[in-house]
Amino acid sequence: MRNPPRPRPFSGKADLQAMIALAATLRARGQAVGPIAADLYEELAAVSAQASARLWLDEHDKLVGFAYISPWQNLVDVIDEQVFTPALENEMMDWILAAMQLRNREQGLTQTLDASALESDQPRRAFLERHGFQQQEETSLLLKRPLDQPLPAPILPPGFTIRPLRGAAEVEAFVALHRAAFGTSNMTVDYRLTIMSAPGFLPDLDLVAVAPNGDLAAYCVCQIFPDDTPRAGGVKEGWTDPVATHPDYHRLGLAKALILHGIRLLQERGVDTALLGTSSTNSAMLRTAAALGFHVASNTLLYSKIV
Repeated sequence: MRNPPRPRPFSGKADLQAMIALAATLRARGQAVGPIAADLYEELAAVSAQASARLWLDEHDKLVGFAYISPWQNLVDVIDEQVFTPALENEMMDWILAAMQLRNREQGLTQTLDASALESDQPRRAFLERHGFQQQEETSLLLKRPLDQPLPAPILPPGFTIRPLRGAAEVEAFVALHRAAFGTSNMTVDYRLTIMSAPGFLPDLDLVAVAPNGDLAAYCVCQIFPDDTPRAGGVKEGWTDPVATHPDYHRLGLAKALILHGIRLLQERGVDTALLGTSSTNSAMLRTAAALGFHVASNTLLYSKIV
C-alpha cells in the first residue's frame, strides 16, 4: 500500500518551478486548473503567500498538490485528482484555514477567505460548498472576441496619446493611477515591479493613455500566456486586461481606444482571439466590451468563507 502524500512548507524558487510544472501538466491532462505561471510567479513573490503555502509530495518526492492564500485572501489550490483523496483535501483545507486565521491575527483583521469556481465546474463548486464557502452575487466574466472581424480605428480625444509604460521610471505614476481607478491601495510599487519582471511579460504591450498635461490617464495591460493553450483548444489567445481609467478622465473613450490599440498589437503577434475579464457588476466595462464585439465565454462564481 502506498504511503499518502506528505506536506511541507514552500521553500523557494525550485518549489515555484515545480508548482508551475504541475499546474501545466494537470491542465494539459484536462483538469480545470486555474493559476498560470504568471499568477504563481507574481503571487508567490509575496511573503504572506509564501508563509501560507504547503506542498504535498508523494513517496518519490514528486509534487502532487499545493495550496496557498494569495495576497488578496484568495484560496489557490492545485491537486492531482488521481492522487488526492477526500482525506487529503480535508487536510489541505484545515491547513489553509489555520493559515488564514494566523494572517488575520497578525494583521488585526477579520477578512474572509475567498475562492472561485467556473460555473460549469460542478465538482469544484461542491468541494467549496462542502467546506462552508458561500456563493456571492458578483461573478467574474470572461469575454472573448474573434479577430477575423473588422476592427474600428482607435479614437482618442485631442492631445491624448497611447504608448507603452516607460518601465520602472513610471511605476510610481502607474501605481497612483491604479489606486485612483480602483479606489484601493492593493497595488504597490514592489508588486508592480514583480509583475514586470515575470517571465513572458511584454513591455511593449504594457499600454497607457497619456493626457495632454503628461498625466497617466488610463492603462491596458495586454498579455499572451502560453499556459492558456490547453484551455483554448489550440486557438492563439491574447488578453486585453486589466484595463482602468483615472476618475478624472472618465467618459472620454480611453478604455475603448486602449483595448482597440492593444488588439491590433496582439494581431501583429499572430493572436486570433482577444480576451477580457471583468466583474459582472462593472456595467461600464461590459458596455465598452459589447460595443467592441466581445461576448461572454465563461462565468466564474465567487465564494467567501468567514474564518
